[in-house]
Amino acid sequence: MNSLYQSSIKSLPLLGHGKVRDNYAVGDDKILIVTTDRLSAFDVVMNEPIPGKGMVLNQMSDFWFEKLGHIVPNHLTGVAPESVVAADEVEQVKGRAVVAKRLKPIMVEAVVRGYIIGSGWKDYQATGSICGIKLPEGLQQAEKLPEPLFTPAAKADLGEHDENISFAEMESRIGAELAAKMRDVSIALYKAASEYAATKGIIIADTKFEFGLDENGVMHLMDEVLTADSSRFWPADSYAPGMSPPSFDKQFVRDYLETLTDWGKTAPAPALPADVINKTQAKYFEAIERLTGEKLKV
Repeated sequence: MNSLYQSSIKSLPLLGHGKVRDNYAVGDDKILIVTTDRLSAFDVVMNEPIPGKGMVLNQMSDFWFEKLGHIVPNHLTGVAPESVVAADEVEQVKGRAVVAKRLKPIMVEAVVRGYIIGSGWKDYQATGSICGIKLPEGLQQAEKLPEPLFTPAAKADLGEHDENISFAEMESRIGAELAAKMRDVSIALYKAASEYAATKGIIIADTKFEFGLDENGVMHLMDEVLTADSSRFWPADSYAPGMSPPSFDKQFVRDYLETLTDWGKTAPAPALPADVINKTQAKYFEAIERLTGEKLKV
């Protein structure tokens, strides 16, 4: 399997390298998004790729865009990525790229939490709330919440941490009407995806969505959706409240990094051992097979 740490498309203008994705302009109205095998943990990009991870993320997003297209428009154009690059660049985009509509990003991330875990659990332990939303007393770690919570976050620059904000702050930033639409659509997407994933033995604990506006102001779902990078997936057969369940993502990388007493969770990243890379790769591959019922298309 070809691994791609960073793309080098010369036939299109480069718009920028993100933590995981490289973006190129396709005319004035479209964008080529190449999902690399880079992995970021604690907002730091690791030096080693996870072979095939970018293909998993790209194909998982395409699966969900199609399945959830009835809820909200998305950025897909249907244009084949292989058709917009030079012949000697096709291998860089095969199975890991998409030609998307060029949208104006809404600079607030839409986070939906169905279970109390991660920063939400820490917040609840300290305040009895998550992002200012009061919750019942006595909840356990990883417990299912009475209803999914919408907790927006302000998008940060590369290398910085996104900042949780209140819904009122979100309204002041983007307007009450758009904020309400983002909230309602995000919860509808989460509920529909969770119901489907449950039939595959997977719990979606939480996820984040990104939206953008087209030239007519129509809101579109964009970037990635319900991948193992943007969501916490738990196997239902080993789930129990009161503990942090195993997940289908970069858990092995995070767990390893947490053991490093001499790394302060800032760049430069430490080297990852081969067994951590291999175990992480296996988790991504298992996630797409379980969700879609098909092996990764390479």
